[in-house]
Amino acid sequence: MASVAPSPVAENGNSKSQNVEFLFRSKLPDIEISDHLPLHTYCFERLAEFAERPCIIDGASGKIYSYAEVDLISRKTAAGLAKLGLQQGQVVMLLVQNCVEFAFVFLGASIRGAIATTANPFYTPGEIAKQVKASGAKIIVTQAAYVNKLGDLNPEICDFRVITIDTPPGDSNCDHISVLTEADESECPSVDIHPDDVVALPYSSGTTGLPKGVMLTHKGLVSSVAQQVDGENPNLYFHSEDVILCVLPLFHIYSLNSVLLCALRVGAAILIMQKFNIVALLELIQKYKVSVAPFAPPIVLEITKNPIVANYDVSSIRLIMSGGAPLGKEPEDALRARLPAASFGQGYGMTEAGPVLAMNLAFAKEPFPVKAGSCGTVVRNAQIKIIDTETGVSLPHNKPGEICIRGPEIMKGYLNDPEATARTIDEYGWLHTGDVGYIDDDEEIFIVDRVKELIKYKGFQVAPAELEAILVNHPAIVDAAVVPQKNEAAGEVPVAFVVKSEETDISEQEIKDFVAKQVIFYKRLHKVYYVDSIPKSPSGKILRKDLRARLAVIT
Repeated sequence: MASVAPSPVAENGNSKSQNVEFLFRSKLPDIEISDHLPLHTYCFERLAEFAERPCIIDGASGKIYSYAEVDLISRKTAAGLAKLGLQQGQVVMLLVQNCVEFAFVFLGASIRGAIATTANPFYTPGEIAKQVKASGAKIIVTQAAYVNKLGDLNPEICDFRVITIDTPPGDSNCDHISVLTEADESECPSVDIHPDDVVALPYSSGTTGLPKGVMLTHKGLVSSVAQQVDGENPNLYFHSEDVILCVLPLFHIYSLNSVLLCALRVGAAILIMQKFNIVALLELIQKYKVSVAPFAPPIVLEITKNPIVANYDVSSIRLIMSGGAPLGKEPEDALRARLPAASFGQGYGMTEAGPVLAMNLAFAKEPFPVKAGSCGTVVRNAQIKIIDTETGVSLPHNKPGEICIRGPEIMKGYLNDPEATARTIDEYGWLHTGDVGYIDDDEEIFIVDRVKELIKYKGFQVAPAELEAILVNHPAIVDAAVVPQKNEAAGEVPVAFVVKSEETDISEQEIKDFVAKQVIFYKRLHKVYYVDSIPKSPSGKILRKDLRARLAVIT
């Protein structure tokens, strides 16, 4: 619901005036949130009720862990982390594909009062090294196949231990995950956890620049989960009887928060797939009667276009969620046609926002009709405002502007980067998303554009500044700029405008190969355009809007 409130706005340096603000809230009433509890305590608050229920199903092996078992192994893991020397407030890195051990280590770190930073195991050694150094990780939990990627790390600079969830390489000094999961839970030191203590440290590029550590607190994640599944209108998304598919990568905040943590809170079963494969996915849906399927747009496209889907019984699915990147009207309509019995809705989030800003209410006890393309309504216990991108003035219904959110779920800030934090969260506590959208008369949010420079490839973040820094390090390149290009399968792909030196005849493929050797697959350039100069403002800022306009003409 929208409300109007006066808000002091600084003008001309020292003077103050009153500027009307249009504030938007959820269609549902606010709820009581147990934000004083540590995250693990909150997730297992109803353990006595759910103890014998299936908690995690390993899709690869078929092994089922009850809630009591997951709680016990998590406490053992906390004790094991402490025995290895991990102190309260220190960082453990999870560098794994989806697996049950991810949950044990993440929850174990929370119990220890430590912090879990999540990383994509397909990162290059250089990308992993940057995150290990920036986060100060003391323990790295990974798979044997990725141990060699840690070779770029100087042991004199980075003091860490490596634990593998499978058999460690024979010539390594790695420990096996059993040193954590088989520890004596009674030996875990007691810690006093404050609600504002950091518990998760995913990395995000925010609205611009290089990846930064996003400090998510116990209070923030508890609040975000509560906004999705708690309250008098309970379990907006999930029920305790649900089997929830976890195929989206747990190192991504969408899956970590809105799948794993939300499912734990309501006592649902979580079916973990290591990676997406359409046949394996359909077999698991049929075998375990999956009822909730959180997807990203690329999986939605595969579901709608692959005829093999018709060979499987997927009638158990009652709810399909899509997030991570916008899903257009055509694939949404195709999905509804393919699975007409399932409810569908998109959400809208940003890592820095905890991550969920808006959610679809078609599945609530009192459902609200949702329009195609809508992200739903702002989450409970939070406020959104829309501001003019030029003046910062607050805008009413149906006026597009930058989306800002304020609430208990947003990040504490960026790790060791107060300047970037101040650019993102203003003095009044508003987090500026960099997304342009509007709220219609039915309080539904629609995303129409982006102020931020971030490129979204299948929901993964690609920071232009990161690729530009690599490009200009090539001796044959004088200047470069990277912008997004629309792509049906990926949503957006990065393309580069390059100014090459006069003395070189470097080819497009050579440039693409030079970048590809240094970054993960989704950051690779899809096209290189040669230009005489990169358009810039008088202050030297790249005018990406001009390049996007030029790209529209070229393509």
